[in-house]
Amino acid sequence: MNNFSRLDLNLLITLDMLLAERNVTRAAERLNLSQPSVSVQLAKLREVFDDPLLVPAQRGMRPTARADELREPLREALESLGRAVAPTKPFDPAGATTTWRVAAADYAESAILLPALAGLRAAAPSTRLAVVEAVPSRMARQLEQGEIDLFFHTSVGAPPGLHRRVLFNERYVLAGRTGHPRLKRRPTLAQFCALEHVVVSPGGGGFIGPTDEALAEKGLARRVALSVPHFLFMMSVLAGTDMVAMLPERLARGAPGLRVVEAPLEVPGYEMAMLWHERRHRDPGHRWLREQIAASV
Repeated sequence: MNNFSRLDLNLLITLDMLLAERNVTRAAERLNLSQPSVSVQLAKLREVFDDPLLVPAQRGMRPTARADELREPLREALESLGRAVAPTKPFDPAGATTTWRVAAADYAESAILLPALAGLRAAAPSTRLAVVEAVPSRMARQLEQGEIDLFFHTSVGAPPGLHRRVLFNERYVLAGRTGHPRLKRRPTLAQFCALEHVVVSPGGGGFIGPTDEALAEKGLARRVALSVPHFLFMMSVLAGTDMVAMLPERLARGAPGLRVVEAPLEVPGYEMAMLWHERRHRDPGHRWLREQIAASV
């Protein structure tokens, strides 16, 4: 058929009803239309399909061979369309079997996902959560293409056009091992700069961070002796050496083997945000997941 552009949904609904009733009058009644209107639509359908579709019979009308071919595909198509445009069902976490995919660095895993995990498992026990490596350069593409559902990142550096919800504001504290001789009390700025520091460089190999920028404004610099890609390794380094680090407070809070003190200078913190694409914005399950995570941090 080369006349698909001439069809509209109303014609197809009428054809489906005519094939079911095989009678123009009864079809019109069920469609809440007048008989002349249904007759006009049948004439249009015959022109489009280049086939009579329904021919007079002893009782009512009889479908042609072409109409018989159309019956089941048409019914299936209309049922599928009906399901597609039906109101979205409320999300039932207790019976859901969804697999969610989220991107998070190790800091977000500890500060955001770990506090949310118990609640997620209790409320939605048959769902699954896949945590994948957070690569900021891939964020927009992965969210747009549906490869991931949520991305956890600082508000600074988040691509435009994504939905964003700020989860909390983070600040930095100074941390070292329990019993560190230089952390019995808050160090002076000179003592702070003289300590050996370890920094996390997510991209790998960097030795400069927000603390160094804050020091540079005062004409100062610290001793950065070690750069690592992950906070987990950093925590082990701190617990086993006399190195220190400026840690996000949520990560340092309650960490075994560490002592936390206030730093002798103000280092700007950051907003931690949850990011997602428009394609997931109105999905009831996705909305439920976002609310669960936001409520847990």
